[in-house]
Amino acid sequence: MSYLNQDELDRFEQRLISLRDELERLLEASKSETAPVDLDQPIGRLTRMDAIQQQKMAEASRRRNEIRLKQISAALGALRKGDYGYCVRCEDEIGNERLEARPESPLCLDCQNELEAGG
Repeated sequence: MSYLNQDELDRFEQRLISLRDELERLLEASKSETAPVDLDQPIGRLTRMDAIQQQKMAEASRRRNEIRLKQISAALGALRKGDYGYCVRCEDEIGNERLEARPESPLCLDCQNELEAGG
């Protein structure tokens, strides 16, 4: 039995689906930004360095979005199984406040802080 009522679960499901759709669009749009920089282009050295730096930043953003998309897919799977809202590490409730901020959160705040601290 979930600590979240059906209305809350439905609302979180809709938010997750919207986030998933938005991230999929962003990832599709970012394909051209992460394409290799053509070193044979007749542009200045600084412009080429800027292009390489922009490419690296776009790649990092793409990786973050891919990770978040996987978390969203996992959260949608947990919703279907009835496990949504529970920490995958300690199995305690993640809590409404955290889920409101990041509905794809797989960890409660305590476990997230512990993980970030190297635990």
